[in-house]
Amino acid sequence: VHLVESGGGLVQPGGSLRLSCVASGFTFNMYDMKWFRQTPGKGRELVAAITSTGRDTDYADSVKGRFTISRNNDKMTVYQQMNSLKPEDTAVYYCNAKLGASRRYDYWGQGTHVTVSS
Repeated sequence: VHLVESGGGLVQPGGSLRLSCVASGFTFNMYDMKWFRQTPGKGRELVAAITSTGRDTDYADSVKGRFTISRNNDKMTVYQQMNSLKPEDTAVYYCNAKLGASRRYDYWGQGTHVTVSS
């Protein structure tokens, strides 16, 4: 099982980035997908979630209206479009795949760094 994130980098406040997470080794279209983020000294924060079919999405209040999660099950990829970025969005962003409420089938990527700074 692999989840490989990409798309992070340095961006100025107000700018945009698009994160991607490519999955392999499991039945992607059965898994709910989520983006988390983590800053030093803090736990992982749920940023956005999308159901296995892509029908339903959910967002942390701090990113509503600025971030959009989407997925392409044919490409086994989940995306996060991040607009109007703020310095407080600076974090390592992680992709997560989970099969329903299972604790066993719960996978993580290695993370991609996002830095929002002028």
